[in-house]
Amino acid sequence: MTFRTQGLAVMLALTPALAGVMPGSALGQEPRLVGRVPEPIRTQIDALLDSARAAGLPTEPLVDRALEGASKGAAGDRILAAARRLAGDLRAARDALGVRSSDAEIIAGASALRAGARPQSLAHLRTLRRDQPLTVAAAVLADLVAAGVPTDTAVAAVLALAEVTDDVEYIAFRRNVERDIALGASPVAALGVRLEAATEAFDATVRTQGTGRPRKP
Repeated sequence: MTFRTQGLAVMLALTPALAGVMPGSALGQEPRLVGRVPEPIRTQIDALLDSARAAGLPTEPLVDRALEGASKGAAGDRILAAARRLAGDLRAARDALGVRSSDAEIIAGASALRAGARPQSLAHLRTLRRDQPLTVAAAVLADLVAAGVPTDTAVAAVLALAEVTDDVEYIAFRRNVERDIALGASPVAALGVRLEAATEAFDATVRTQGTGRPRKP
């Protein structure tokens, strides 16, 4: 076998492997969008997904947003606009929380931003809970706003609890606030009562033990 034919054989052997990495419109397609989103829009969303991957952002929420719009019969340009807004929120959340943030933290942070939180608040939350995941805290913030608590009030409560509350307690706090609202309390009153109770419980622990609760890993 000559050198040329040897080289050709090597290229033919590598073709299947190279197909997975070589650029091309077909290779860049998100298969779940094919036939669900109008073709010109789908191509632009594929490009948006490629940009998100290159930036280290989670892409699954973008696919879900596009599919949600398609299932609701939204126009293609509205689907694309919604996906772009979400990509911007994901990028802003990642920038506020830090490049080492997990996908779950970025997604929860984007939800908090869409609820009205400011990037500075997410950055402050990261500072307060430096060694702990922020997924639950950021999600609780968004859930409180969805329950009717004003954004600034919800942000203040989540930040106030950041150094004295673990994820389980954050979830219990949110659940208690939502229960009080369901029983007829106003969102602000429900949050205020539960925040005071959580603070008093922590203060009681400090008085009893003489030291603050150790930070949870």
